[in-house]
Amino acid sequence: MSVSTCVRFRHAEEVRAAFPELSAGVLHATGVDAPADTRHRAAAYTDRAAARLARAGEGEFPEVLAWRRAFTRMGLRPTQYRSASESLLRRLRKEGALPRIHPLVDLCNAVSVAYAVPVAVLDLDRIAGPLLEVRPARGDETYTAFGGGVEHPAPGEVTFVDSAGRAHARRWTHRQSGHSAVGAHTGRVLVVAEAMHEGGAEAVAEVLKTVEEEVAAHWQATTATAVLTPGAPEFAFGQ
Repeated sequence: MSVSTCVRFRHAEEVRAAFPELSAGVLHATGVDAPADTRHRAAAYTDRAAARLARAGEGEFPEVLAWRRAFTRMGLRPTQYRSASESLLRRLRKEGALPRIHPLVDLCNAVSVAYAVPVAVLDLDRIAGPLLEVRPARGDETYTAFGGGVEHPAPGEVTFVDSAGRAHARRWTHRQSGHSAVGAHTGRVLVVAEAMHEGGAEAVAEVLKTVEEEVAAHWQATTATAVLTPGAPEFAFGQ
């Protein structure tokens, strides 16, 4: 599936109204299909997170607590459904390492735990344009799990929805879709960082800067970034 010439990413007005504390930023990158070894750099970020975890559990992090409050407001039990960053931090604390999936995903997961904020990485060739929107589900969207099963987000559940009605996440930052997962075939990606805590805008800007610098260091890629705000809520990008 190819995206349209111009694709727009945004958070729906009802999401921003319900979560005014949301800080979000995006990075679009093309040319990330070349082989790359990001293990050394990823380790530097996981080491940073591990040092923080040695001082306090992830459940004490302001960044994690803010997402737990957001999940509670969505009617979810925050200890049953965790944000992606909390799940990664929990795994790092228990196992001492993060899974290896793909050089770019591994790098972004490491950056995610270093900053304790969710960082999604989506394969753009698996997104149907012209719009990818974070919005409440209607209930007719289709979500493909990593195991291949098809699910339908519950009406009102916040998810990433493209123009074909495909959901690319469950419960907002809880779980991404297997359909748009990055793999060996991936050449173009959209990276989305979202934070709910006080100081989240600064953290998101730093995450974007960090990921952009790492992409430039490992791939001959073209990138563009934007911090999204209520006054500038949309990011448009082309092929």
